[in-house]
Amino acid sequence: MIGPAGQHTVRQHNSALVLRAIADGPGVSRAGLAAATGLTKATVSSVVDALIAAGLVAEGEPERRNGPGRRGTVVSLSPTGPHGLGVEVGVDYLAYCLVDLTGAVRAEEVRFADNRTPRVFRRTKDFLASARKRAEALGVPVGGVSIAVPGLVESSTGVVRLAPNLGWHDVDLAAKLGGTFSVGNEANFAALAELWHGSGLPDFVHVSGEIGIGAGLVLGRSLFEGVRGLGGEIGHLPVNPRGPRCSCGAQGCLERMAGQEEILRLAGTSSVDELISRLEDGDATAVSAVTEAARWLGIGLSTVVNLVDVPAVVLGGTYARLEPWLREPLLAELEQRVASTAWSPVRLVRSPLGTGAAVRGAAASVIRRILAGAHPGN
Repeated sequence: MIGPAGQHTVRQHNSALVLRAIADGPGVSRAGLAAATGLTKATVSSVVDALIAAGLVAEGEPERRNGPGRRGTVVSLSPTGPHGLGVEVGVDYLAYCLVDLTGAVRAEEVRFADNRTPRVFRRTKDFLASARKRAEALGVPVGGVSIAVPGLVESSTGVVRLAPNLGWHDVDLAAKLGGTFSVGNEANFAALAELWHGSGLPDFVHVSGEIGIGAGLVLGRSLFEGVRGLGGEIGHLPVNPRGPRCSCGAQGCLERMAGQEEILRLAGTSSVDELISRLEDGDATAVSAVTEAARWLGIGLSTVVNLVDVPAVVLGGTYARLEPWLREPLLAELEQRVASTAWSPVRLVRSPLGTGAAVRGAAASVIRRILAGAHPGN
């Protein structure tokens, strides 16, 4: 049985309501907030005072408006309030991103290293400490940390059940690092970043190809993770029964047919930068490698589109960089394989966030939690 809402719950609800109104309409006065939220002016004034005391909100110049009457003071999210810190553990790099309450990036860094080793936990812990020192140097508090990993993360526990490209099985990352963190799948964080700071599409599948291939599914502006948070593993869709063995133990997975390492192998190159240089020069071997990857990627994505009826595919990560050469062969494959394409062609979009989407989404998710659950003064 659910009892009546207590005073604490009401205050928390009102605080979150006012914060969201400030985030959605910067440059609004207290009177404007009362109109936007439906709360009384007295309640809004009390909430705003508490939010200012908590460092979440700041007051600035008088609002700009025409007509007679006293102008209220503009209320905005505080640029020195708690920041969100996102950390990404990639197979061959570590990254962090520090964002303020508005979602603006304040600091970021990428360090390249082979993380397929037990030293990854110490390396990540040191990297996280470095990120915190950067926030301290900027004079801003860290309001929370989210960590993005390339693997299956159980939403109820935060345990990384499987990250085959890192060699992880049932890893409690927070315990390994000795802290309180939110841990999530990197593809899901990338999809959230695309939703909040990218193209703004309400329904799409975001697919990114690094050493592995990950996908995040957004439906109705909400992330769809599956029942246990383990959805979106498009990289391990079996697309070629006679294909090579995958790190997950299966055969012919999509990431073995269209992942970054396979593209570079077929192109005879050692880096994505070199690959793009050769593509720009019209190198036939490089073009053929990307075209082959597009074919397999189209097979995998057509399965997702046919199953879920999602209208758009967003290319992120390395795929965003390769989009000019992936686009035509990928669209051709989707047109051939997606049942609804005759009257509703799949939209293909290049993510503006590129390889930084996952870590930015991790950082922004902290801010979303702060804005949704603020309860200053309690």
